[in-house]
Order: sequence, then C-alpha cells, then structure tokens
Amino acid sequence: MVLQYLKRSASQNPYIFVSFVIAAVGPALVVAVPSIRKSQGYVSPARIPETYPLPQRARNPPAGYED
Repeated sequence: MVLQYLKRSASQNPYIFVSFVIAAVGPALVVAVPSIRKSQGYVSPARIPETYPLPQRARNPPAGYED
C-alpha cells in the first residue's frame, strides 16, 4: 500500500516526491558526510586569527599631535 502510494505520487507529483526524498536524506547526510571526509583524508584548515597580535614591547602613548 505504501509502495503504491509512493509510485503514484512519484508519477503524478514528482516535485513533491523529490522534495520529500531530499528532506528524508538530509539528516542522514549530517551523520555520514564528516566520517566520509575523514576517511578520504580531509584535514580542516587552520582557524583564522580573530585578534591582531600586539607587539611585545613597551607601548608609548602618543603625546601632542603625533598621529
């Protein structure tokens, strides 16, 4: 009964059927893709720095009009 409904909906309303298939496969991909990438040898890139490194010296504040 369920297979007959799926066949009928796939032939009469393929856009709705395909959208349900994609929605059903999505959660499985969340689990499967990281392990597949790891098995293929993918290495995550280095993180982008979030702050600018300050120099390791005494900081003299500007005096007067020293822009």
